[in-house]
Amino acid sequence: METRRIAIVALGLGLLPAGSIASEDGARWTRTPQSNAATVAKRTDFARVRASRDVRQLADWVVETDNNAGLPFVIVDKSNARVFVFDAGGRIQGAAPALLGVARGDHTVPGIGDRELSDMPPETRTTPAGRFVARRGMSTRGEDVVWVDYEAGVSLHRVITTRPEERRLQRLATPTPLDNRISYGCINVPARFYEQVVSPVFSGSDGIVYVLPETLSAREVFGLHDLEQREQQPSAVQARTPHLRRTGQ
Repeated sequence: METRRIAIVALGLGLLPAGSIASEDGARWTRTPQSNAATVAKRTDFARVRASRDVRQLADWVVETDNNAGLPFVIVDKSNARVFVFDAGGRIQGAAPALLGVARGDHTVPGIGDRELSDMPPETRTTPAGRFVARRGMSTRGEDVVWVDYEAGVSLHRVITTRPEERRLQRLATPTPLDNRISYGCINVPARFYEQVVSPVFSGSDGIVYVLPETLSAREVFGLHDLEQREQQPSAVQARTPHLRRTGQ
């Protein structure tokens, strides 16, 4: 209750953008108002949500080239540990802090998805960069997740709190991204953000998840070209429905 009262006062003073929500766990995330506009923007509509230059450039490229193939999409900014969710037309639905793989890197170790968590040393726990056709499914914990890289066991899901010593909720709540590297490779977001923003976007539809690199360039990973040049992009491949594969945490 006290957290909500502080958030309301801060909003009234202009300290938080409209739609910014301070969760009871302390993590601040944003859900933007829904639009009934039928037209598709040629540039991404971020409303008043703040985002890095790399995120804005990639989002504009996705919309301009229809790289998302008419599907909703997510951009994961690893450098700033944030997640941005868009509808198929490029209108932002919300943004939130995220916890990512503890190891810095843009590739996955071959066969990592078949290992037990106890057989994953810290240097193997990366969140891979790239373009992924994502789909909702179930984890071995019996929870719904959005599978990002099924073969590598990487998913986007509610923050895991089964190990209090990892202080995952506290890490999400801090204003710096420096302490957000704690997972085995999965993308952890605040539970309410997952339920109110991520889950509705992926209900009844696949989506595209773009994970920005941190050791490679975006041009190397996505083949970004000048936004003035319209090129026909490949349509999204059909993602097979995953069942109970072990997902990292």
